[in-house]
Amino acid sequence: MSPSALSSSVFNVTLAPPDALFGVLAAYKADPSSQKVDVSVGAYRDNSGKPWVLPVVKKVDAILKDDPTLDHEYLPITGLPNFTASSARLVLGATADPIKNDLVASVQTISGTGANHLGALFLSRHPPTTSAGPTTVYISSPTWPNHKQIFANVGIAVREYPYFDPQTLGLDINGFLSALESAEPGSIILLHACAHNPTGVDPTHDQWKQIADVIIRKNLFPFFDCAYQGFASGDLDRDAWAIRYFLSKGVELLVCQSFAKNFGLYGERAGALHVISATKEISIAVKSQLAVLQRSEISNPPAYGARIVAKVLNDPTLFEEWTENLKRMSGRIQEMRKALYDKLVELGTPGTWNHIIDQIGMFSFTGLTPAQVGKITKEYHVYLTSNGRISMAGLNSNNIDYFAKAVDSVVRTA
Repeated sequence: MSPSALSSSVFNVTLAPPDALFGVLAAYKADPSSQKVDVSVGAYRDNSGKPWVLPVVKKVDAILKDDPTLDHEYLPITGLPNFTASSARLVLGATADPIKNDLVASVQTISGTGANHLGALFLSRHPPTTSAGPTTVYISSPTWPNHKQIFANVGIAVREYPYFDPQTLGLDINGFLSALESAEPGSIILLHACAHNPTGVDPTHDQWKQIADVIIRKNLFPFFDCAYQGFASGDLDRDAWAIRYFLSKGVELLVCQSFAKNFGLYGERAGALHVISATKEISIAVKSQLAVLQRSEISNPPAYGARIVAKVLNDPTLFEEWTENLKRMSGRIQEMRKALYDKLVELGTPGTWNHIIDQIGMFSFTGLTPAQVGKITKEYHVYLTSNGRISMAGLNSNNIDYFAKAVDSVVRTA
């Protein structure tokens, strides 16, 4: 083929915009400043700013390496059975009625992203029967950016419901409930089970009850994204409360589960999708359809991360060690929230900063404006997303004073 033959293409495409989050990370890595601070990416860091491999994961990794029975054969299409079963017990509760009555269809996925995609794809093919027209999903404003793209990619219309109140820096519960009241029956409502990304603002138990009441009365379909169980508060049961409350009401629902954050298995892509149905017969049918969709996309999920999680969840001693690892991670995040709040108060930084300690999980919506974000990056080499979201895991005892002073400065001048 001559060079001239390559001068034109059958592909009529334009350059896609870069991913905003990973663009921030790239800018951080390219910055030569010794004072630079990265509070952009949602991955846990220890007090020295380094990735932390959980001690229990190190232990299980050694166990697996010494296991002569392990091989590299394909897993079943729906995943490692002792992984999916123990994952369901973890998030739904070991004694939950849907588990006891075989109403849960569980499939191993490519972490939480894969669970969201497979769940969305399934609902695009098999929408709730209460839907009177084209399937629509309602996502919070704001939400994890991937949510919108995942549903749009499978042809489900995306709408938003009010969630974050920029005046109070808390939950807009009235706007949230009003949007639910106006949603068409059969609409999918995407809910963050805990540690809302990106705001760190979660409903109270009473607010969750109000949300559930409207969803049930309006025949809406709950779609839970659970990426931070145990990581948010350090308590696995507390972080799963909302999901279990809906289950106690006999609601059919869907749960996307990720083990990236709570096991530190970011690159191993361990996750699961759980669909809770009204009858055992429907649950069997649901799993068969999920298997068909999974087969055409990834054939079989990866084994390594699932084996680590399954080993921990099915061994009482390892499970106890894992819960201690979770408390260590969530505890450090909470300490950083308190330290940042105390420092801003000490500096007399204009505004109120209670939201820093009221929010939960890895992220905090600081309230910084895009102009203030631009200024703090340019003048202080602090890297965060333009909406003012920070990853609390990026703060530590070595940079907290510098970060707080930078925030104080831009709030006063930008």
